[in-house]
Amino acid sequence: MKQKFYDNKKLLLELIPLLLVLCTFIIAWYVYPILPNKIPSHWNAAGQVDSYSQKASIFVLPIIFLVVLILLFVLPILEVFRDNMLKIYTYYYWFKILFGVFFTVLFISTILPNFGYNINVAKIVMLMIGILFTGLGIILPKLKRNFIFGIRTGWTLSNDKVWEKTHKVGGILFLILGIITIIISYLLALEVLFYIFITLTILISVFLVFYSYYLYRNIVKR
Repeated sequence: MKQKFYDNKKLLLELIPLLLVLCTFIIAWYVYPILPNKIPSHWNAAGQVDSYSQKASIFVLPIIFLVVLILLFVLPILEVFRDNMLKIYTYYYWFKILFGVFFTVLFISTILPNFGYNINVAKIVMLMIGILFTGLGIILPKLKRNFIFGIRTGWTLSNDKVWEKTHKVGGILFLILGIITIIISYLLALEVLFYIFITLTILISVFLVFYSYYLYRNIVKR
């Protein structure tokens, strides 16, 4: 008989990210009546508002948060490498907590400008992304092969050694990227930070794809 992916202890733990979602809905419901009819909905790379939406859009982020959380809850049950997902549940769970905090902070930061708080939402987003990537850098080397969470190329999914080596290097690179993003978010103009982050993310992603292929050729095809 297969072990249940979610036992009673895990189900209790899963209530914490659910509470974060609930908080965003409660906040949205509370502020909705006192919001102006048009609220900021997008900020450019300079941190300036460049788009507005109807105030009902205040519920968009909580709904997206809820949908993503449901997917993150259900997908491990359907995972092909189910035993591997059971082994890495702790890391997967902490990623959900980190992601939940990211979404909650993002949501609150988009509301505050409507009440006279002069904050740079785009800079807060970049800072939180830096924290998220730092967390990913710590988590990635701990992961086992699976189709849901990690650096999933055809080559990493085909072999455990390729997966492990790729994630070890990927963890270092994402950790460095996260720390760099956090540091330079205080030092550089937001436009410069944005383009540096995008460039480094693309370069790291492309490198890891080719690195996993290189490992596959040298480990599996040897």
